[in-house]
Amino acid sequence: MEGELVAEVWQRAGHRCEYCQLPQDHSRLTFEIDHIIAQKHGGKTIASNLALSCFYCNRFKGPNIAGRDPRSSKIVSLYHPRRHKWSRHYCWNGPVLVGCTPNGRATVAVLNINDAEAIATREALIAAGLFPPVHG
Repeated sequence: MEGELVAEVWQRAGHRCEYCQLPQDHSRLTFEIDHIIAQKHGGKTIASNLALSCFYCNRFKGPNIAGRDPRSSKIVSLYHPRRHKWSRHYCWNGPVLVGCTPNGRATVAVLNINDAEAIATREALIAAGLFPPVHG
């Protein structure tokens, strides 16, 4: 991947995971660039198909482009950082990320965003006044 494209993705994301919003500065593992639509599904390596992702979100997401909404049990597309507005699909309940739409709920479930370690990390960041970020 070209250096300019990598820099664009990092800058656009504000050095935060575009799924769980964890800041890179507070992660022990280097963030990765995710193909929102995986290459195996025809996704291209272009800015509009790339998102900055923490190690954990990227590992759980893998090549998935859909998941099951836990509320309705219907299969829905996952949150797409280039097409969807984060604040429409999610809200915070303290350190817990709540999916507010079928896409948000499915993404929280598939990416295992509220595992115990992630919640503990966010609790520490909240206590230090470093989290959550503000979304428009």
